[in-house]
Amino acid sequence: MARSSASLWLLGLLAIALWESSVGASSHSLKYFSTSILDPSQGQQPHFVSVGYVDDQLFIHYDSHSQRVKPQVSWMEKFGKDNPQYWDSQTQISRGTEEMSRGDLETLRIRYNQSEGLHTWQLMYGCELQRDKSKRGFYQYGYEGRTFITFDKETPTWVAPVPQAQITQRKWDALPAQNQYIKSYLEEECIEWLEKYLSYGKETLQRTETPKVTVSSRTEVEDGMEMHICQVHGFYPRDIDASWRRDGEVWLEETFHGSVAPNADGTYHYWLSIRIDPKERSRYRCHVEHDGLQKPLDLELKEPTNSKSNLGLIIGCVVAALVLACIGILVFFKKRQDDYKAAPTSDRGSSSSDQGSNQTV
Repeated sequence: MARSSASLWLLGLLAIALWESSVGASSHSLKYFSTSILDPSQGQQPHFVSVGYVDDQLFIHYDSHSQRVKPQVSWMEKFGKDNPQYWDSQTQISRGTEEMSRGDLETLRIRYNQSEGLHTWQLMYGCELQRDKSKRGFYQYGYEGRTFITFDKETPTWVAPVPQAQITQRKWDALPAQNQYIKSYLEEECIEWLEKYLSYGKETLQRTETPKVTVSSRTEVEDGMEMHICQVHGFYPRDIDASWRRDGEVWLEETFHGSVAPNADGTYHYWLSIRIDPKERSRYRCHVEHDGLQKPLDLELKEPTNSKSNLGLIIGCVVAALVLACIGILVFFKKRQDDYKAAPTSDRGSSSSDQGSNQTV
């Protein structure tokens, strides 16, 4: 049961991370998530899970039962054959992070003055390569599902959002060379590894799938206003520009939108709605731009044909979109369940290494 609990906690962390990304987010990303859960009712040792994602594709996995970093996609198997030291190196790193997390859990339990019981420790870090070639990086630790300490790579120093993290902040900021190394990793080495992984997984990670766009409508009974929902299905990559336009200009008034979310087949879906006066219907368009489209798409709004049936259709579509998002995340997790120095045979990978992750709190 401990393994199941750890999987659920990690799934929650992944779901938040995947759903937080907004429309037009990073073009490509390399992210790692590690979770350690101490549940005395399930044993005295914490259960540890660590996974790596390229974009939103799970590509490596490690847990305290298998004690090995394993590939989760076929292109990583080829990568491993071309880099034979990779798996042993990554496994060593992950075991080190697992061991460190055990000590951190006990330290933080005492620092927070907590009794023994269920406690969680998390590490999340990675880098992003934007469409305009700009780079971003992040590195943070969490405790009990909340942010404990984060790395500001611009400074580079640590930021303590809670009083209990101030001891850790002072301890780690007393090692400026270590902080500079983390900054270098996020801005350079992580990006290099992201590009390497993309070259191996290009058939899936750099493909394009054309979005299918539909507009559903209904009339509001109480005031006669119209609700129009633009649904964008089955597109890849996730970068997409979808908006409501009025007379050719972006229109934000009375508009709502969901998050770009994964489908079970690895593509994405998105929706946005607008509430308008039916007399001005002809002025509005659903505007969509995507790599899979040869040119931007503008869909005009049509008069609702049956208010009641359309209401059911729209509610059904929104509910279906939410269900698909959950299914997509679950399938990603279940279906496909690192060190870089002189020779590039392993990424800092699933534990991030000799950087911050081997520094105890």
